[in-house]
Amino acid sequence: MATNTLTARRMFAGWGGLPGRVQAADTRRGTPTHAAPRGAGAVAFRDVAKTYRSSAGTVQALDAISLEIAPGSIFGIIGRSGAGKSSLLRTINRLEQPTSGQVLVDGVDIGTLSEAGLVQLRRRIGMIFQHFNLLSAKTVAENVALPLKVAGVPAAQIAARVQELLLLVGLQDKADTYPSRLSGGQKQRVGIARALATGPEILLCDEATSALDPETTHSILQLLRDINRTLGITVVLITHEMSVIREIADQVLVLEQGRIAELGAVWQVFGNPQHAATRALLAPLQHGLPDDLQQRLQALPPAGAYTQILQLGYRGEDGLEPDLPRIAQALGARVRLLHGGVDRIQGHAQGQLLVALEGAAARADWTLFTQGREAIAHEIKVLGYVAESVHPH
Repeated sequence: MATNTLTARRMFAGWGGLPGRVQAADTRRGTPTHAAPRGAGAVAFRDVAKTYRSSAGTVQALDAISLEIAPGSIFGIIGRSGAGKSSLLRTINRLEQPTSGQVLVDGVDIGTLSEAGLVQLRRRIGMIFQHFNLLSAKTVAENVALPLKVAGVPAAQIAARVQELLLLVGLQDKADTYPSRLSGGQKQRVGIARALATGPEILLCDEATSALDPETTHSILQLLRDINRTLGITVVLITHEMSVIREIADQVLVLEQGRIAELGAVWQVFGNPQHAATRALLAPLQHGLPDDLQQRLQALPPAGAYTQILQLGYRGEDGLEPDLPRIAQALGARVRLLHGGVDRIQGHAQGQLLVALEGAAARADWTLFTQGREAIAHEIKVLGYVAESVHPH
């Protein structure tokens, strides 16, 4: 992959000669006033709203969305079904027209673009889809070449470009293969190559991994990350899977009923979710109490020997990370790790550990050990008590 992306860097550095691409001022038609500079691909939403009206009634898909997406970043949009994710994504290339508000790409209000300006804008914005949208009667090479043919690129240039793109996505040996003979991951790689054909500054990903198995999802996300880092393309993706956001995104927007629920760096939102929608989306990633332990858990200390079950939480803040010897020293008793997991997101350790503490050291309030120099975790909860001893699983 490294060789392919180095090739891509040289390839994209010289790509910008599409017929009709705006290179000079044309303010009368609302088109960009200059060629895309280094760091192009900035997106801004200014109080964007979208309302759908039909005979069945009115649906407010987006409401008062204001935010900025930094050029060259990977920006994730997540929310439950019907939250407005697709509507928001599709306003960036104006497949959806906002009911009110502005969408700006590199500072240009795309709502002011003429038809010609809109065509040029869409050549600067690639898009990949959940179900690939490949033409079954065309080969891999012909599918990738399609945007270039539409743009009027000479045949010799198209052939060279397609070869380079297939090398980039690892399908150089599949040029003459038809989509029906490809795996889901290979089809998505064709979709990515096709989306990159015109040398875009922005790549929109509409549930690009939802139809793929976990292993293939990981490889596609790695490809997107490599493309982002090597080419500097802004990637905006929507998904309903928090694991996808965790793996690839720099910033995340959580949408709930068309409004911003949370917005920030991925490690901050994951480490300390503030909104109920975010916590619900994160729930599948949490390491909860195992069923066998849950069945034995009691609210009050039982008679005889027992252990106290603590949940230690880590938000990724202040450089605080799990340190088992220090935890045992601070708690002043034998501590056993029962369950849990800690991830590193953007260099920040986050997650939960469940530990069993001998009853002699049990207490109701562990707040002291979540503050200042004495802190061993950002949060410590007493989950309950278990009679006799607890064996790790």
